[in-house]
Amino acid sequence: MMHSYAFPGDLAPEIAAIGSEPIPYMRTQEFSDIVLESERILLKLIHCTGGRTIIYTGSGTGAMSAIVENYVSTFSKAFVIDGGSFGHRWASLCEYYDVPFVHFQVPFCKDIDYDALEARVAEEKPGVLLCQHDETSSGVLFDVKRIGAICKAHGVSFVLDIISSFLAEPFSMDEVGADICVTSTQKGLNVPPGLSVLFFSKRLEGYKFAHRGYYWDFDDNFSNLKRGQTPFSPATIIFLQLHARLKQLEAQGGESQNIAEVHHRAEVFRNECRKYGWEMPAESPSFAITAIQTGDTEKRKIFRGLIEKYQTFIMPGGIPGHYRISHMGLQSDEELKQLAARIKEFEID
Repeated sequence: MMHSYAFPGDLAPEIAAIGSEPIPYMRTQEFSDIVLESERILLKLIHCTGGRTIIYTGSGTGAMSAIVENYVSTFSKAFVIDGGSFGHRWASLCEYYDVPFVHFQVPFCKDIDYDALEARVAEEKPGVLLCQHDETSSGVLFDVKRIGAICKAHGVSFVLDIISSFLAEPFSMDEVGADICVTSTQKGLNVPPGLSVLFFSKRLEGYKFAHRGYYWDFDDNFSNLKRGQTPFSPATIIFLQLHARLKQLEAQGGESQNIAEVHHRAEVFRNECRKYGWEMPAESPSFAITAIQTGDTEKRKIFRGLIEKYQTFIMPGGIPGHYRISHMGLQSDEELKQLAARIKEFEID
């Protein structure tokens, strides 16, 4: 039986089953009702009072691109916190769209020097700051309340990637003061990849966005979403899976139970990591994933061995022996202990 400790993890059977159902036509009132109810629950889960969403058929990077095209490009200078592969993606997008930006590098697996960050923001006077909540490539969780306070103090718009932290860490968009947040379906929402979600603060109501991309255009999407529709063909089945998952979360009273479950899984697995002597190099670790440094080589014996012998997936990192284990999806304590033992098996093979 296959097990995945890569995103989105093992799906709940009732969510996975929706993927095999007949595909309904989307230009109906029934589908519009699903989209609008999904928006309502999403805004509630992220604590964004009076905000709006756009739900794209596309990966998280597509939504990040949309942010740079439509919003970041309206500022004379951006500020990018680059603590790993996904922070660097903001920098790459700014380069691609010829948006001037300040590149604030954070060493891999390290937390931000927040005093240095504030000094640099004060010196550079950017219009908008881009960063991750959880840098997924390293598992480092940044202090977004502190970053939000820096942005507020210096009049900087705050854009935040919560792709791997949403529903894994406590988070309030209102409290942090972010203007735009982005997530996608294959992380904390624990449904298949294919949709990404943008959250917009009420402060951006009436904002004059740029029009630099046809598919991702904010105004076109907002116009269609007023009636619960998308301007182009959506990934209909994934919308249905998202809606079902959101209804589950709402029935649980919100995000708290899911976050508690993620934290429990992380602690169970990390206790095993300590037993096997693996370093967990993230300086301020997120609960969404556990990043470990094993004795594996660049041949990735652990990665291939788990797939070939146990039909189990974990996520390799950018350096030999570095692996990331997601704590999203269905994971029992026993399965997590078994996973650690199997990783050790191939490390010493």
